[in-house]
Amino acid sequence: MTRDGRAIVVGSGPNGLAGAILLARAGLRVRVLEAAAEPGGGTRSSQLTLPGLIHDHCSAFHPMAQASPLFRELGLERYGLRWRHQDIEMAHPLDDGTAAAVWRDIDRTVDELGGDGPAWRYTFGALSAGFDDLAQDILRPLPHLPRHPMRLARFGPAALLPASVLVRQWRQPRTRALFGGAAAHAVTSLGAPLSSAVGLTLIAAAHRHGWPVAEGGSRAIATAMIRMLESLGGTVETDTPVTSIAQVDGADIVLLDTAPGAAATILGDRQPPRANRAYRRYRYGPGALKVDLAVRGPIPWANPLCARAGTVHLGGTFDDLADAEAATVRGHLAAAPFVLVGQQYLADRSRSVDGVHPIWAYAHVPHGYPGEDPEPVLRQIERFAPGFRDRIVDIRTRGPAALERDNPNYVGGDIAVGSNAGLRLLFRPGGATLPIGGRTPYDTGVPGVYLCSSATPPGGGVHGMGGANAAAVALARWELSRG
Repeated sequence: MTRDGRAIVVGSGPNGLAGAILLARAGLRVRVLEAAAEPGGGTRSSQLTLPGLIHDHCSAFHPMAQASPLFRELGLERYGLRWRHQDIEMAHPLDDGTAAAVWRDIDRTVDELGGDGPAWRYTFGALSAGFDDLAQDILRPLPHLPRHPMRLARFGPAALLPASVLVRQWRQPRTRALFGGAAAHAVTSLGAPLSSAVGLTLIAAAHRHGWPVAEGGSRAIATAMIRMLESLGGTVETDTPVTSIAQVDGADIVLLDTAPGAAATILGDRQPPRANRAYRRYRYGPGALKVDLAVRGPIPWANPLCARAGTVHLGGTFDDLADAEAATVRGHLAAAPFVLVGQQYLADRSRSVDGVHPIWAYAHVPHGYPGEDPEPVLRQIERFAPGFRDRIVDIRTRGPAALERDNPNYVGGDIAVGSNAGLRLLFRPGGATLPIGGRTPYDTGVPGVYLCSSATPPGGGVHGMGGANAAAVALARWELSRG
């Protein structure tokens, strides 16, 4: 069905592509304009080290993808997407040689946690069992009428707590560290209100769907979305930067899959001054120091659980993590920063070549951190895997400035595209367009133009819901304008 409407989407990350698919499915003629040479935004993959080794540029594991109401509806598997799972979803080692792990099977996890198992089940049992229902609410902007109020009511009180408070229900250092590593994905102080929310969500998702990888690299997600878009008549044009709203004049709907600052530049004086100032003052979070490695053989982890885990969180005890994250938020590089290590090849052997494996790792660093020395990351891996350095065949490091050059949405190296501190986690984009007086977080103040990037609810992650939510608002407004 064609509705004689035109839509342009600026940016081809998963949110932009999600919005484009829904607009095309509604019958509009859709063009996606991408400034980079290849589409995908945070879901790109390429041979960053040795020929044949597939490294993910940013997004690597996808705990929210299979829980996303949009992705489940689209059925991207029909367009070639294949999810692959590792034995253990994530592990967290300590200096004494012990470690804790999350299996998709909550019963296995509870058993392995021993005395902390019952409290783990109390926290995550019902949450993970009903996670698909919960996702329908937490992946929508606030405020809204909950579709599953009882699920949300169970999640809300715990999510509001600081991680440093919620973690007290567990007694073993390894269990506390296990939760702390998941909570640290919020990249904010673990002593702040709402800092439990991300940890609760990611672990519940792990028990419900796992933390799968896309076969062939995260680029397979964008490839499947583009195939679906093209089947609906939409197009994607690369090497096509948009710097002014004048370039998209004539479109009935425009979605901007960009950071707020870039949106303010594009919109210029067409955007109301107050909204433009708010977009330019948008607050970003800490950055990342990304290290991609070619490693011969497996990483020699001191604890064998880590050798079976797709994701390994490094940083020591919960208190060590909290100190490191607090320093990062204050703008200081921690002596032992929180490091995430990805072993995607455990689930997807197509990424490796002749026993050499691609290892994906990054450390949390201050916003705009100028360094590119991989030592903070290598030191943390060697700490829990003695002899690791001897297995490195090749290495590529990108600091915050390089990450921003690779993807301009990552301002200052902030791969979450915005601070998650306090209420900013709930009310993106940071108060610039709070849902007051009929406005939504996707409104830019310019009629027919909407922001749909990770700077909008529900925030970071590969789930497409920022684009889906923005497209729904855009379509409803457009239909209303046509009478």
